[in-house]
Amino acid sequence: MSRLATLPRRLALLRPLRRTTCTARSYSTASDQRLDNRVKIVEVGPRDGLQNEKNIVPLATKIELIERLAKTGLQTIEAGSFVAPKWVPQMANSSEILSHILTTPPPSPHPLTYSFLAPNMKGLSNAFSILDANPSSFSTESNPSPSKPSLEIAVFASASETFSQKNLNASIAASLEAFRAVISAAKETPYNLRVRGYISVVLGCPFEGYDVSPHRVAEIATELLEMGVDEIALGDTTGMGTAPRTKDLLNCLRSAGIRNEDVAMHFHDTYGQALVNTAVALEHGIRTFDASVSGLGGCPYSPGATGNVATEDMVYFMESLGMDAGVDLDGVAEVGEWISKELGRGNGSTVGRAVLGRRKRKQE
Repeated sequence: MSRLATLPRRLALLRPLRRTTCTARSYSTASDQRLDNRVKIVEVGPRDGLQNEKNIVPLATKIELIERLAKTGLQTIEAGSFVAPKWVPQMANSSEILSHILTTPPPSPHPLTYSFLAPNMKGLSNAFSILDANPSSFSTESNPSPSKPSLEIAVFASASETFSQKNLNASIAASLEAFRAVISAAKETPYNLRVRGYISVVLGCPFEGYDVSPHRVAEIATELLEMGVDEIALGDTTGMGTAPRTKDLLNCLRSAGIRNEDVAMHFHDTYGQALVNTAVALEHGIRTFDASVSGLGGCPYSPGATGNVATEDMVYFMESLGMDAGVDLDGVAEVGEWISKELGRGNGSTVGRAVLGRRKRKQE
């Protein structure tokens, strides 16, 4: 029996979510996507994974990490961030990374999209200067080219006022207004770039606790989509999310008329709930999930938050449900072990360690 045929039965093992109805604008439902077993995993290791490392990671190591990941079948890799180096020193060489991607595109089995954070016009201008120097080296939404890398700009808002002040030094309202110009400029000719909008601490804030309103998240998401953002990434930055609260959040977004295909989930595994929450989102109909090789990550503005859910764990989990992520699990496990050694830290992926351990036993 094929994976496709077994999907409904496998997903039925997950506790079904109670459907809600609303009169808002049209949106997709989980049942619309039940027969589609394809999922997209966005690799955030090179940016979100490395930004919290205490020791500066050499540029050559960052580029090699991206090149190794590009060979595994991933479709999107978050590669850098055009933020002020004094705030996030680890991202100071993002210009060099973007230049390398454009001039020497990493080999990959299919076209790749590389995402870069640009939280303000200064950061976007820095990115544009690299694009202007390489005007024919990237694919755009208006002129797609499968032989060239595609680029994506990302902005990041917050679901809590305190976190917004700590992370962006601005209120939620002020940050959204600043993003309007960034989104508009990124969408204009000649760049015509795809834009992703992150919303942080959607399931819990390190300063305000669990009291993050899902209705406020839906309002921010709607505002970003109306500005022209192509996708909303909901970030459980603290890892405080639980299955019931994840369900409530997604139901709230659904009632607000936000489509499943416009939403990605970004879970941290601080309390070991990332894959549980992924199951809830998957049953809801979400098909895009962020993950970080070897579970790298954390947030410099979220005290106590540990790494993202590991890409290896996410791929294995999806495969166990008959879903198709299109990612080489063995290949990602090798990358996870390599970057862990480069950083002088243990491999944060349970699945990665198991895959490599099994291979080692077979070779003995």
